[in-house]
Amino acid sequence: MFFRKYHIVVFKDRQGSCRKFQIRGWTICFLLTLMVGLAAGNIYLWKYYGNHASLERGLAISEKIVQEQKTQLLSLSQKIANLQENLTRIRDFDSKLRVMMNIDQNSGETVNPQGGPTGADFSEGYLPLYRQELLARKMHEFLNQLNVEARLEEVRQQEILQTLRTNQDLMQTTPSIWPTAGWVTSPFGPRISKFTGKREFHKGIDISAPEGTPVYAPASGKVVFAGRDGSYGLTIKISHNSNLLTRYAHLQSVDVKVGHRIQRGEIIGRVGNTGRSTGPHLHYEVRLSGMPVDPRHYILN
Repeated sequence: MFFRKYHIVVFKDRQGSCRKFQIRGWTICFLLTLMVGLAAGNIYLWKYYGNHASLERGLAISEKIVQEQKTQLLSLSQKIANLQENLTRIRDFDSKLRVMMNIDQNSGETVNPQGGPTGADFSEGYLPLYRQELLARKMHEFLNQLNVEARLEEVRQQEILQTLRTNQDLMQTTPSIWPTAGWVTSPFGPRISKFTGKREFHKGIDISAPEGTPVYAPASGKVVFAGRDGSYGLTIKISHNSNLLTRYAHLQSVDVKVGHRIQRGEIIGRVGNTGRSTGPHLHYEVRLSGMPVDPRHYILN
């Protein structure tokens, strides 16, 4: 059968002619086997194609879910970073209050819990992590750390409140607001003198403002000096309590007199350019027991 010869005759319509093909039996068997194999292969591959399409759909859904989770985690990380900034701002505010009320800073020192330093930036430390489960774990650790810090900060605030109840007049006599509207052109501390070119220690802060800008008392107190004071020009000194004094120099005018009792927010003078000055500004000093301290440690607004 395999080696027999078979003849295939093809007739052409309307022409009366035909063509004759000769083919062996094994060729026919090979072609039939090939057709059956192709059909079986198509059925087999179709099954895998269906599985592949199903896997592709599942992969697309999984990628979408992962992307949504990543977006949620990034959003949560941003909220945590904002929370950390708020806690830092509260801690700074707490430090200012402690300076103002002469409370020991070390008594409320924050102890860092395990899990990383409190000063580490969350977005820089955790956001580059590509494994979602690790990122989520880090977030939980960070939230626990912030929770501990918030509780410690609450204890510190209670200490401040207790001090305020004990010293009700303390806040009234503490210079806690800006004395004038402007911008700081020379901070407290070492600087190069514009007159001598040498390094000197600036005992206050310089607040630049137009001439005639009102100068306000930052706290209640008593005027102990009002007049010209050498290179300071027109100057006002206010004693707020037994060990806290403020100075306002280079004024254009003085609106108070020695012995005058003033309240926080009362106008005491005007910004000027008197004395040794390179332009209109207010030189503002805070002295604690006669020693100059940074006025910004006391400013709350």
